[in-house]
Amino acid sequence: MNLEVDEKKESNNEDFIVGKHVYGNLYGLQPSIAEDEELVRQAVFDAVKAANATLIQLMSWKIPGIKGGVSVIALVNESHIAVHTWTEYKYATVDVYTCGAHTNPEKAFKLIVERLKPEYYSYNYADRTQLLASSPVKKEAISLKL
Repeated sequence: MNLEVDEKKESNNEDFIVGKHVYGNLYGLQPSIAEDEELVRQAVFDAVKAANATLIQLMSWKIPGIKGGVSVIALVNESHIAVHTWTEYKYATVDVYTCGAHTNPEKAFKLIVERLKPEYYSYNYADRTQLLASSPVKKEAISLKL
């Protein structure tokens, strides 16, 4: 792939892909909350609004048995919001990835934490923004050994 960059071009908002990724783990959930598909589904639905994202599809399902729980995924125009719970471990993972300067994944993450009421949680943020005009693609060979 050969990318030619016009260095005379000034940066503007169209030159950016804005990506924001907030993710974390929730610990010490009440089992009644961790297994409540409707509660988790509503939390994710409301998180879409809090993130200022556009809902395309909301899916949820229960996983029965040992290591069971609930999974909810919102596909949004700007990317996705996902929550996975493990009832017997009183644990959940939350993943909120959005594209676009208008989005706020932090608000979505905080809303989910408020609804699921963990004893404590971890929070991570990754800036996934890419400036197109000044970042040509670099090719590298990668070798992985398993």
